[in-house]
Amino acid sequence: MSLAPRLDLRQSQSLVMTPQLQQAIKLLALSNLEIEGVIAEEIEKNPLLEATAAPEDGPTIDREPETVVRDEPAGADELVMSGEAAGESLDVDIAAERFDGDGPGDRVGMDGALGLNGASGGGMGEDGPDFDSFADTSASLADHLLAQAGSAVSGADLFVAQHLIDLIDEAGYLTASLLDVATRLGVPLAQVEAVLGVIQTFDPTGVGARDLAECIALQAKEADRYDPCMARLIDNLDLVARGELARLKRMCGVDDEDMADMIRELRSYDPKPGCRYGGEPMQAVVPDLYIQRTKTGWAIELNNATLPRVLVNKSYYSELSTGPQDKASKAWLSDCLASANWLVKALDQRQRTIVKVATEIVKQQEAFFLNGVAHLKPLTLARVAEAIEMHESTVSRVTSNKYLSCARGLFELKYFFTSAIQSADGGDAVSAEAVKSAIRALIHHEGDKVLSDDTLVDLLNAKGFDIARRTVAKYREALGIGSSVQRRRQRALERA
Repeated sequence: MSLAPRLDLRQSQSLVMTPQLQQAIKLLALSNLEIEGVIAEEIEKNPLLEATAAPEDGPTIDREPETVVRDEPAGADELVMSGEAAGESLDVDIAAERFDGDGPGDRVGMDGALGLNGASGGGMGEDGPDFDSFADTSASLADHLLAQAGSAVSGADLFVAQHLIDLIDEAGYLTASLLDVATRLGVPLAQVEAVLGVIQTFDPTGVGARDLAECIALQAKEADRYDPCMARLIDNLDLVARGELARLKRMCGVDDEDMADMIRELRSYDPKPGCRYGGEPMQAVVPDLYIQRTKTGWAIELNNATLPRVLVNKSYYSELSTGPQDKASKAWLSDCLASANWLVKALDQRQRTIVKVATEIVKQQEAFFLNGVAHLKPLTLARVAEAIEMHESTVSRVTSNKYLSCARGLFELKYFFTSAIQSADGGDAVSAEAVKSAIRALIHHEGDKVLSDDTLVDLLNAKGFDIARRTVAKYREALGIGSSVQRRRQRALERA
């Protein structure tokens, strides 16, 4: 074996994650609203990019009767591997039948999730209702409490109050030990307790409590209902949750009528008083796709209202390139042009890929769009990827953080991918969502006779669902439905 130095020539293949490839992969996983932010950043960095308003006639898709398929250009997999994108426009005529939905006004009467009927009421502009105006603009809970503290305490007590208010969570509960607060601030524990007592008199009633019992007790005191019987009831909220009314009546020394009155009073209190203040403003989910049934099949369109068009300003490039430049300036300008062209192509191919995946989802789940969740079929990412000849990871990215709007409501694309449950009669498998829907319907109509999980299994088997008891329990818990014991106790409390 020679130990002398030498030169060897070897060949190997590897996939290099170029910045363009990383950008194309990243764009696939983003929603339309997130894409808007990416575009704004790129426009700020690249002088050759400019955004324009969406056209009045948005991108449409050829449809055949009862289908939405057509031959698409190269997929995103090929784009990111080759750096090329098809130049074919998505704006095509569909037998003089348009499905335009570029602005909020175009959605009226179509979006089943919003339930708008085309009426132009107050607060609607030319483009439709301004949903941002519905957002909560009230002060946060901390601001509300600090305003009250400024007029209730002063000096060192105000400093302690500010610290305690910072430790109150969104529900209105104090989440720290008073001893720890006193040690941290270097003040007597009695002073911290006294300041907390002042905070607990603030609006909303019950704020600053350290547990649920204290929160309810504060509200009962404010309502002048905190007598010894109510105090014992509040001290035993665990028995109330378990529905042990007979034991509670003995402990409180009251009869049936008084216990029913106390339970009604208990229900009127707010267990999370802080939730009526503050928090982040509610943000409506904006669909990325719109699906509608037409005479010739299904129409699918991207929501261009949240997806601005990006163009390369070639006239500006020509103006810059003809001027006096050094070598570094020419290289920078060439990089800007290449980056701008790549972004435009990647965004165009992203749209085509999303439409292609959505088209296959509609084909696979057409029964759902026609008849509802009971007809949702089992579906996997691999099955869709095989049908459209793309990689499974591409389909996964396309269906992440994206929503479609149809006549049945607003759904995440991931919603249509469900596991399979075997049929009891040997027929086709059904989706887990269909089983959950059946469980919800059975419990909703159970009446006074509460159905146990074993009974639910028998009823589901009669409907053709071959499902085990533990699976029924798992799905019931996922739906937020309590066990038969919990539901029976709840009904006993409601009748009290």
